[in-house]
Amino acid sequence: MANKNILLIEPGYKNKYPPLGLMKIAQYHGPRGKRDRVRFIKGEDRSVLNQAWDRIYITTLFSFEYPKIAQTIDFALEVANGQADKVFVGGIAASLMHERFIEERRWQGIRFIKGLLSDPPAVALQLDEFSEELYAEDTEGRPIEDMVPDYGILDQIDYKYPVRDAYFAYTSRGCIRKCHFCGVPKLEGAQRDTESLTALIKAIDALYGPKKDLTLMDNNVVASPRFKEIIAEIRDLGFTPGAKLQREGMRVPVQRRVDFNQGVDARILCKDPMYLRELATICLKPLRIAFDHLGVRKPYEQAVRYAAEYGLTELSNYMLYNFHDNPADLFERMRLNVTLNEELGVRIWSFPMRFQPTDRPDRGHIGSKWTRYQLRSMQLILQATHGIVSGEPTFFKRAFGNTFEEYERILALPHDFIFNRDWYERFDPEERLAAYRAEFNRLDGYERRELLELLSSCDPRQFAGLAEQATTAALKRVLRFYVPVPKDELFAIWAKQKELTRGEPTAETGLAEDERVEDAGLDHEEEPSPVCKSKTHEGIAA
Repeated sequence: MANKNILLIEPGYKNKYPPLGLMKIAQYHGPRGKRDRVRFIKGEDRSVLNQAWDRIYITTLFSFEYPKIAQTIDFALEVANGQADKVFVGGIAASLMHERFIEERRWQGIRFIKGLLSDPPAVALQLDEFSEELYAEDTEGRPIEDMVPDYGILDQIDYKYPVRDAYFAYTSRGCIRKCHFCGVPKLEGAQRDTESLTALIKAIDALYGPKKDLTLMDNNVVASPRFKEIIAEIRDLGFTPGAKLQREGMRVPVQRRVDFNQGVDARILCKDPMYLRELATICLKPLRIAFDHLGVRKPYEQAVRYAAEYGLTELSNYMLYNFHDNPADLFERMRLNVTLNEELGVRIWSFPMRFQPTDRPDRGHIGSKWTRYQLRSMQLILQATHGIVSGEPTFFKRAFGNTFEEYERILALPHDFIFNRDWYERFDPEERLAAYRAEFNRLDGYERRELLELLSSCDPRQFAGLAEQATTAALKRVLRFYVPVPKDELFAIWAKQKELTRGEPTAETGLAEDERVEDAGLDHEEEPSPVCKSKTHEGIAA
């Protein structure tokens, strides 16, 4: 039954890592599996409409990419000529929003796969043997989840993943934690070990040649009872400090690194210096430690101190915000890294990650202790820093302020002043930023809260009408600065600033380019609100 036509589709969103699930499906169907013809596309490549396909697989990533995912599923149905039973959809969003997908009437008949393909193929893919579906008899074969990823399909598309020259693997699946903000418990369940890492690396070497890096996608590797064995296996594979890869035909060897890309658990690291001592025996770069709220400050700080003690000086951490935290919580976490950098001589980069419920199809969630306007301000600051918060003091103070009060004022700035801060601080002949600050400083605490409520109640294009709703004269005066600058004036500002700053050095974080592609929603645009909410409406628009 070989020589079937199999189409693999990844939606056209930007992402950092290749679709590991599709790579394993490609191995199942490809020349070392069922010997089918496999094609991989990213986005809606309409050239595939010229061919008949026996099966179409779609992967999904984050739930907030639902619009692009939905567009891709509709496209797949077009490719399948409406034969929904040929279309299979799996991955993160399809698992976390499973009910939403299966309840969509226009997608009836499509198989939406929840969780991992860890059962025999016919079982995992919900194939019907009575309907004589393709490979429905494969009820005892090796699970697709355990297949060696097919790196060959990545050459079929033009898109270049920022991280691609790496072994993508797991040494454990699941997690011991059940954090409410995380989808891992629903996706992977309890923590358990995987099959041999060594066997997988050797198989990839044999089929696709050696890779430079080892990217391990474990959710909580330090919680594994086999932790020391896992680190020893990584060392035995050659990933020790200073390790380099000498490729055939290349004169200069390339530096290798290990990356536990989901981070390690500070609450475990702080208990025993053994964990950092072991991690220091591999070419780990960077050490990623999650710092999701101030409640884990002590474990986090101790873990960083242990890391510095054992020579792990390049660190990175994900900082969840917009969950149960408030702006002061986030600022204190970011500011702590500046203090640790100065004291310990380490380099810590942070990636603030805005919380979105794992089953929400957009990025519109607003935590109870944030406002819509503050979240948009944070997004604009991160756009300017490529999503990175550097622990270097000058960089940090420039972007976020030196105290929480300064940070709070930055979050309340008119967005034109945030986006073009250099212009308004250095070159604006009208000195509008100084005039704004003078008016803002006259507001008391109640007026500042009302200001944020008003700014969060509607789309920026409606800010011109907010003065009518303001309850004080001081608020009415300051609100005029929030009316967006016309586009032609913005273009003129950018042109003048480019001319005035020609020859000036640009700020450089010193971080590898592939580290800058984190999903912080930097390109996300808020959905416009059709009408401003009145002052009598409770709450703030979401």
